[in-house]
Amino acid sequence: EDKPRGIHHWQRAAMKGDVDSRNKLGDVEYDNGNYQIALQHYMISAKLGYEKSLNYIKEMFKEGHATKAQYAEALLGYRDAVEEMKSLQREEAK
Repeated sequence: EDKPRGIHHWQRAAMKGDVDSRNKLGDVEYDNGNYQIALQHYMISAKLGYEKSLNYIKEMFKEGHATKAQYAEALLGYRDAVEEMKSLQREEAK
């Protein structure tokens, strides 16, 4: 297992907007105890509509690693992203 190489690929994919890769980077940082960096990664992917990241932020809030305001920001961003996707799908269906 070449972990640094995998992380490098996740970083490149995350920079291009891949939410799963962004979430995985959050997982790595969380596991290393870098909770604020993990939160930043999760926040980005949650605001792009990635539910798994939103759930991780919720857990971090419960554990005291995220504030109520940060969780609220993630919830609003997630909701907006999901609404936007629904609207785009409706437009495409017409």
